[in-house]
Parts: sequence; structure tokens; C-alpha cells
Amino acid sequence: MAVSSASPSGTQDVTTPGWPTDAVEVGRILGAWGVKGWIKVQPFAADAQTLLGTRRWLVQPPEGQPNALPRSAGALQPSFPSELQVAQAREHGGLLVAQVLDVADRAQAEKLRGVRVFAPRAQFPKPKAGEYYWVDLIGLDVINREGQAMGTVVGLIDTGPHSVLRLSRPLSEAAVDDVQERLIPFVAAYVDDVDLPARRITVDWGLDY
Repeated sequence: MAVSSASPSGTQDVTTPGWPTDAVEVGRILGAWGVKGWIKVQPFAADAQTLLGTRRWLVQPPEGQPNALPRSAGALQPSFPSELQVAQAREHGGLLVAQVLDVADRAQAEKLRGVRVFAPRAQFPKPKAGEYYWVDLIGLDVINREGQAMGTVVGLIDTGPHSVLRLSRPLSEAAVDDVQERLIPFVAAYVDDVDLPARRITVDWGLDY
């Protein structure tokens, strides 16, 4: 059982004209790579095929910056575009490196540092059996084998060997103490079933754990 972390923040409510309603954050530009305008990107999934499989990357400004994204802009304008045209991209030491059209040197590439990269959820490769994307798990209700409500998935933590579900505890339970969060390892030993259509996860976990 495994999870690909395509977007820690889930889908984005963006009103840019033409922006896909199912856009999900899949990476972040870390800065320049080399001196010829290439950029390096941190993908949010072990499998980077979502980014490698397209030459059109949707982008948004770094967090905290205005969302002014004229679609006709080039990388040198005060506001960068709502998409980048990628000439070529490849994996490099756990990251991606890419050559972007209209970005000719290192100085221009550095202007894209912190830019958030998105892709439509429909473009994601189909996960293998027992594999799930973070964005598909967030919001699911979690119950245990006894049918007791454990909470709702609000996020995941990547520990390296496996992921951990972060649950917001039921209001009735949270009122009893000050602990508002429950953590459950997302491994077969504790997770019995993931029912995406029913938006429910069943776990072998007690309320007092």
C-alpha cells in the first residue's frame, strides 16, 4: 500500500480563465539549473510522469504573491504566465530539470524560483493496485473495524518508508480533550480498505490509540 504525494494542499480554487477545475499542485520550481536557462523542479510524487508526460505546465505565483497571470506573458515580464512551455525535461537526482521556452539564461530561470506547478487531475497516470494519490485521500472519512468514526483525513505526512494519515477527530471526541488530531500509519497492517467511491477508509485502530 503506497501513496503518491501529488499536492499537499489538494486541488486549487483558481478563477484564471481557462484554468482546469481539477488542477492539482504537482511540484515547485526550486530555481535555476546550470547557466543556459534550465530550471530544477521538486515533484510532489515519487513518480514524476505527470510532469514528464506533458510539455504544458500550469503555474501559479509563489505563495503570498499576487495571482496576476497574463496568459500572453513571457518569463521576463513583471508577472509570469499561467503556463510554461517545456522544450525538454528529465529526472535528475530525485528532482526534475527542464528547459523552458523564452527562458534563455540563469538570471531568467531564477525569476521562476518558488513558482507552483499544477496539472489537471485527469492527466495523472493511473495508480497501480494498492497505490493512491494524496489528493484522492484527503477528505475521506475514516472508521475502524467496529464502525466507530475515527475522523476525516486532512493531510498526510511522508516519513520516507511510508505515509501517515492525519485525521481531524470527530467533534464529539475532540471536545473531551485538547488533542484535535489523530495519526494512523498508511500501511496494510493498519489499513483494511480504501473505498474511494464511498469516500471511506476502514482501519484496524482503536479510539484510545
